Amino acid sequence: MSDFACLSRRDLVREAAYIAGRWQADGSCISVTNPANGELLGSIPDFGAEETRQAVTAAHQALPAWRALPARERGRILRRWFELVRDNLEDLARILTLEQGKPLAEARGEVASSAAYLEWFSEEARRSYGSVIPANQTDKRLLVTKEPVGVVAAITPWNFPSSMIPRKVGPALAVGCTMVLKPSELTPFSALALAVLAEEAGVPAGVFNVVTGAPQPIGDVLVEDERVAKFTFTGSTAVGKALAARCMGTVKRVSLELGGNAPFIVFADADIDAAVDGALMSKFRNAGQTCVCANRFFVEDAIYDVFVLRLAAKVNELRSGNGLEEGITQGPLINMQARQKVERHLEDAVARGGRILTGGCPDNRSGTFFPPTVLADVDRDSLLCREETFGPIAGIIRISGENDAIALANDNRAGLAAYVYTGNLTRAHRISERLEYGMVGVNTGLVSSEVAPFGGMKESGFGREGGREGLDDYCNTKLTVLDIPAGGT
Repeated sequence: MSDFACLSRRDLVREAAYIAGRWQADGSCISVTNPANGELLGSIPDFGAEETRQAVTAAHQALPAWRALPARERGRILRRWFELVRDNLEDLARILTLEQGKPLAEARGEVASSAAYLEWFSEEARRSYGSVIPANQTDKRLLVTKEPVGVVAAITPWNFPSSMIPRKVGPALAVGCTMVLKPSELTPFSALALAVLAEEAGVPAGVFNVVTGAPQPIGDVLVEDERVAKFTFTGSTAVGKALAARCMGTVKRVSLELGGNAPFIVFADADIDAAVDGALMSKFRNAGQTCVCANRFFVEDAIYDVFVLRLAAKVNELRSGNGLEEGITQGPLINMQARQKVERHLEDAVARGGRILTGGCPDNRSGTFFPPTVLADVDRDSLLCREETFGPIAGIIRISGENDAIALANDNRAGLAAYVYTGNLTRAHRISERLEYGMVGVNTGLVSSEVAPFGGMKESGFGREGGREGLDDYCNTKLTVLDIPAGGT
């Protein structure tokens, strides 16, 4: 725990799960290490089925009182949680960098995003509106109301261990649901720190529970327990599909935010410097470990050579290292398996004729660092194009025009995010409509915001997080038909 000595509030670091308003830490433990240097940060309880059922019981018992609380009061509690996250941003960012590896500047941005989601949904708590439908008979009234779905189970990933939580728990609590959260065992301390602040904010016992441990025994309960009404998952496509299938045993509501394979299309009429900056932002944030990372670069022939040289020059300026050090722009990959996948994709691309313009040689000072890399002349059938790399490699492919770009971009089962750079507004609209993706960034490398819906198509999942649409996945829609006879008493 010595790595956390730099924190102003050491009590934010908890080596315990949070169940029914109590911090619990019995039995075996899982070690948590810093991916930048492999050093031990601490440990968390390796809880399983029994403790998860306890958490579900706590959420189930807390549900009636929480859903009965006026929306205004739920919003006030979420607002206080937002304020505490904002006030403790620096400590939360340092915890995040230590356990996940991303540069401190990026960690600060992620925690600020966490706070923004809590603020947004604290305000939206009072706006989960219903409606009155004009009836087809004079003696009928058709009332549509939105009700909380019930107990929610959430599983969040390691790549955004802070912001993924308020994106789910914010709307759930806003509309009156309770939650059991299973954070990644690789990066649990950010989730537990948020639970500390939730408790301080006045979130009642049992309304928000955090269970730590290995995925399978916890996940088994979350997808099978009939008291869980909704399951929300962010992670790999393969795991998400398997968990969603099991949720059908009790017909749970399901929302999934799964893998991506984002195309980044640059047309000849684009501002090349803006496209290069957007590529840096989209591809190399979090060392390429985001589901909306640009994964396939399609650049029109007329500007191809200029674009690849400018991008390579910019990427060459990026600095890898411990995220707490000044001037570092690239942290480590999360573990050795992640690095091995990146190496495999690079080797395949080179074997198929790809040319390394910068990077490419693994950094041997630590097991999980990999240098930011740019390749030109990448083959369209390479692994860099067919699979999600989840690492800091930009493989660039030459295209001939719009139809070529659309055909390549849509030739994939992923459909999360896509990026288009063009100076032609008509083309921007046309391309956006033809792309089979849930989010399209036009002349920007960022698509995520608390005020806008986030989610994908095809095998990238379904459901939306953020925006006013973010409330809908946590509500049931109820129709009440009132019979009002004319002249009745």
